[in-house]
Amino acid sequence: MSASGDIWGFDTDAPWMAPYATRASRVAAKIAQGERVCEALSGESTSIALASGPLRFVPGDSAAPGEAYEAFIHRTACVPTRDNLHDFFNGLVWLHCPLSKRRLNELQAAEIARDGICATRGPLRDALTLFDENGAVLDAPGPLWHALLARDWQALFVTHRSLWREARLLVFGHALLEKLTAPRKAATAHVLISAGEMNPSAWDDATIAASLHPAHLATKPFTPLPVLGVPGWCVQNENFSFYDDSEVFRPRRDAERSPNP
Repeated sequence: MSASGDIWGFDTDAPWMAPYATRASRVAAKIAQGERVCEALSGESTSIALASGPLRFVPGDSAAPGEAYEAFIHRTACVPTRDNLHDFFNGLVWLHCPLSKRRLNELQAAEIARDGICATRGPLRDALTLFDENGAVLDAPGPLWHALLARDWQALFVTHRSLWREARLLVFGHALLEKLTAPRKAATAHVLISAGEMNPSAWDDATIAASLHPAHLATKPFTPLPVLGVPGWCVQNENFSFYDDSEVFRPRRDAERSPNP
């Protein structure tokens, strides 16, 4: 664990932190020197723009009373950011995947503009929030995708274990990144299933953003993945009895229909 990570309780050497580690250490070091989280993140965002202007991170109470969080971001290009780990990780994802976060925000803001803030968010806003908080994207060979969609955990993690060397899993959800600061076996990502090609050749920011179609998202196209089952993500899973825990590695119910691969 890096010295900067000690302050915030995250391990920059953890595999799920790999896409974020360099920037996380740099931002955390600034915070350790007395900067607020919004200030430290804004120092990293100078080249990122939203439709309404350059991306900035501002104090958490910056939105006008009664203005929805997503609507405020869309209107001002400013992300309200509290001095806590949850918002720290949210900022890191904004910096790593600005096109995808911008797309999520645009869709949220459009729904709010159309329907206002209701007691229930509706299927699209529910899916947007789920992906934003707990989502992940997987670039993997076909056999891993087939096993994941079938929730065939033995095939996914044991039979085809060697194929994980060809796979990449990006934890996109900032709430999930926060949970993983104290890893628990039950920590589960909701992996995005593409509307078209099951396994894009590269899950980069532009590809993720382009895959976020409202009609598709409204179907909640996600499949669960207990992330500590990923080879190399938890030393305990080197003993294959790790996967015998049916409370975590649950079989797919007959009523659940897996999308066609």
